[in-house]
Amino acid sequence: MRLLIINGPNLNLLGMREPEIYGNEGFDTYLQRLRAKYPEVEIEYYQSNVEGELINKLHEAGFSCDGIILNAGAYTHTSIAIADAVAAIRTPVIEVHISNVARREEFRRHSFLTPVCKGVISGFGLGSYELAVLDFLVVKNGLPNS
Repeated sequence: MRLLIINGPNLNLLGMREPEIYGNEGFDTYLQRLRAKYPEVEIEYYQSNVEGELINKLHEAGFSCDGIILNAGAYTHTSIAIADAVAAIRTPVIEVHISNVARREEFRRHSFLTPVCKGVISGFGLGSYELAVLDFLVVKNGLPNS
């Protein structure tokens, strides 16, 4: 199984940025642990602060990998273009957020991505990514998922 994690703007600063919201661990360290825990899954990673680059990566991977885990950062709440890219591809996409966006500022409570994604996982810290990996594994193995 081949999964791609795509992180959007400012997520390159995890471990340094607002640790009270996003924690103290950098994503590279977390990704190493995630890959070690699920060696049967090929987990690729891409991060960009640029909207068009995120769209290009969705187009590139959206017909070739088994699943995409997307944390579009603030673009979640602003980008119809990224939502259109998700809707245009065949690969299922799970929207993830490290923090519980429903408990944050009002503008973070609306997502343009949610209607075009398979599902949303929010508020479990970096563990939100692992929950998305587990969902794709459940589907691959033919087990019922909720």
